Amino acid sequence: MEKNANLFAHFQSHFPDDLSTCLLVTDNGQTVTYDQAVEASAQIANSLLDLGALTGDRVTVQVEKSVEALYLYLGCLRAGLVYHPLNTAYTTSELEYFLTNAEPTIIICKSESQEIIKSISVSGSVKAILTLDADGTGTLVDLSQDANTTAQIAQRCGTDMAALLYSSGTTGRPKGIMLSHDNLRSNAEILVNAWGFSSSDRLLHMLPIYHVHGLFVGISCVLMSGASMSWHRSYNDDIAVTAMSKCTVMMGVPTYYTRLLNNHRFSPDCCQTMRLFISGSAPLLTETFHQFQARCGHTILERYGMSETNMNTSNPLNGERKPGTVGRPLPGVLLKIVDEGGHEVLTNDVGDLQVKGPNVFPGYWRMPEKTSEDFTSDGFFITGDKATVDGDGYVSIVGRSKDLIICGGLNVYPKEVEMVIDDIPEVKESAIIGAPDPDFGEVVIAVVVIEDNCSAHNDFLEKKVISFCKTQLANFKIPKRIEVVQSLPRNAMGKVQKNLLRERFK
Repeated sequence: MEKNANLFAHFQSHFPDDLSTCLLVTDNGQTVTYDQAVEASAQIANSLLDLGALTGDRVTVQVEKSVEALYLYLGCLRAGLVYHPLNTAYTTSELEYFLTNAEPTIIICKSESQEIIKSISVSGSVKAILTLDADGTGTLVDLSQDANTTAQIAQRCGTDMAALLYSSGTTGRPKGIMLSHDNLRSNAEILVNAWGFSSSDRLLHMLPIYHVHGLFVGISCVLMSGASMSWHRSYNDDIAVTAMSKCTVMMGVPTYYTRLLNNHRFSPDCCQTMRLFISGSAPLLTETFHQFQARCGHTILERYGMSETNMNTSNPLNGERKPGTVGRPLPGVLLKIVDEGGHEVLTNDVGDLQVKGPNVFPGYWRMPEKTSEDFTSDGFFITGDKATVDGDGYVSIVGRSKDLIICGGLNVYPKEVEMVIDDIPEVKESAIIGAPDPDFGEVVIAVVVIEDNCSAHNDFLEKKVISFCKTQLANFKIPKRIEVVQSLPRNAMGKVQKNLLRERFK
């Protein structure tokens, strides 16, 4: 039989020989061993299959971070099911699209969301809706606790889908990103080597696990090296300072590091066991890079990835880490920066970044036309990012041609917010831009043109826009500021010149 390409099988081959070894320690002091994770994930795998899920079916998951949520992810992998995580902040209208498009067989949500999920999951594909709460309780756990603690690892090909993530573009509806077992395995193996992970490492894990960073980067590096985690439900700089004394690696978004710098307890003494701080999901300010280095003596390692590709580049573990850059391409990743004609640009010139490699997703879920549009004829993925590469091969991301806003490491796609605001009767049109913020990196700003016959006061309009957005959008997408203008600046082709708006309202 052909070797099983199931990602769980690869994880398991790197588990410690002694499965009683610690896998993670929770923020309330609970220790979880590798053996417990293996048995609990087997119980969940068996339970999902008993409910009628078949190999390749989607399992939609919208739950808070917990140990049991980790078991669920591993259980889906070993059962050969496609893991479909959703941000816990998504609203009913957002969920309706994801559930309709993904057509999951099983949905797992928080208890408080169950009735909402039931009201919108009209597809005949759904065979069960289960609950899982932040405290590790719920019908999923009730169902699985008596299941068999051993389970076969489903035979999967490397090209089979392991996970389905959604990412909006600047126009239209969110796109389903199909990530294969080989995509996730190859990237994890490369990162373990690139960042020097070993069984003696303990990762400070404070990231959410509905996101590539916390789920596929953080957890995969641990499981592929037999390491352990200090496992926390969310980020807290005070707790991070305390937990660091028993950890060796931290992964975070830039906001984590700016908040550490604002914590008076953060000092070199906290970092005595730490060997590496990694930053990603949003640009790290050069100022933060230097302040962190001066404060604790550690140089943050910045890297660059996307939902569609996982990690593409990284500053080196050993060697110069250049501020303002995301390092060189990782082994196996081909990268080029091209002009509008598709020709590679000169060193230090700005162009469109394209990538190719085993880490790059095969395409969008049920959107072959969009897949063709976003790949070149020679197989490079068009990232939509503007970048430069210097004489040493270090890449710098200098802009986003798709106007993506990254708020606290989470992606906000302007068109999605604009469509909501434009539905407000008093609003003629809107433009969503990002403005620099010392804490979140960027925050969302709405530039609004009101209808000619509207006499609403600006303060009233601002409150109405924000209030309406709160009913339609996740909290990180809600504008922090509303700017009312007479008209939006446009070029000769009628396209809104958001660069001018960003400069005006920065």
